[in-house]
Amino acid sequence: MSTWKPLVIGDLTAPKPVIQGGMGVGISLSSLAGAVAAEGGVGIISTAQIGFREPDFKKNPLEANLRAIGKEFQKAREIAPKGIIGFNIMVATKGYALYVKEAVKAGADIIISGAGLPITLPELVQGAKTKIAPIVSSAKSAMVILKMWDRKYQVVPDLVVIEGPLAGGHLGFSVEQLEAIGASSENREETYRQADYDDEVRSILKIVKEYAEKYGKKIPVVTAGGIYNHEDVLHQMELGGDGVQVATRFVTTEECDAPEAYKQAYIHARQEDIVITKSPVGMPGRAIKNPFLNLVSKEKQPIEHCYQCLEKCDHKTIPYCITRALVNAAEGDTDHALVFCGSNAYRAEKIETVADVLNDLLGDAH
Repeated sequence: MSTWKPLVIGDLTAPKPVIQGGMGVGISLSSLAGAVAAEGGVGIISTAQIGFREPDFKKNPLEANLRAIGKEFQKAREIAPKGIIGFNIMVATKGYALYVKEAVKAGADIIISGAGLPITLPELVQGAKTKIAPIVSSAKSAMVILKMWDRKYQVVPDLVVIEGPLAGGHLGFSVEQLEAIGASSENREETYRQADYDDEVRSILKIVKEYAEKYGKKIPVVTAGGIYNHEDVLHQMELGGDGVQVATRFVTTEECDAPEAYKQAYIHARQEDIVITKSPVGMPGRAIKNPFLNLVSKEKQPIEHCYQCLEKCDHKTIPYCITRALVNAAEGDTDHALVFCGSNAYRAEKIETVADVLNDLLGDAH
């Protein structure tokens, strides 16, 4: 049985150094986040169109989402009264500041924020116990955010998440960068230049350490993207990380909030079905090839309604509505949906429990 140091984030301690990554729309809500937190990891609820099940979502998406933040957090807290539960909030979200403030009000232990650089995050949580963690993918982005928070707010992050090019959903890399590192081909296992990205991770760790020393505090760093099994976790820890963030592996669990059809899409996917696609957000994303992706690659889809999801979205030019595509996925209509996934989703063979996944990742399987 492996012995791992707990993940310590300020005054919070997760006995198991695993953060469950945020997955929206509707994939990591209270059930999954609560289960992970109850097992000793860090459970993360995604705020991306979190209120899609609220009766007034179509009419008042912002109000519906803000209302659902409190509801989902409360439900997760009932599952894990003492666990660490937080939110993933995308910087690209329209009304970003309101979402952050609502998450703080709900009682979030931590807010993890990416899909853009969370420049203003420190001022939005001022005076609260909520920890803050930017997601970075390069030494350059790490330097920008740390320097900015230091100069503008005289603070450093409580945690840093390094998300690599094998992650699912929206990626912090251009298509060219993904190609250059061999992360976008169908046979990624052979082409991916792991050692090159390992060097990038080491550079980020060095930058974080410099700022940690400046402030006389420990800033834990967790790595993410393509982490699927015990071997992957060991490799990340050897690089100098304090923990890992894992998302894809938790989709095919009993406790995951995704519908059964979504979980089965992972189980039935082959390696060549997992592709890089251009999202209306303006970033590349990784998803499962399906009739929907084939359709949108050929022609622009009519936008029937705007759900006010993104700060920068021109519905006259985007190829399809990302909210509609992701809500369809969350409702189980996977043929007419954007089914986001990490590069290893095809390795899923069965539905497990959250406890099984954590035990396997940490080498505690009996």
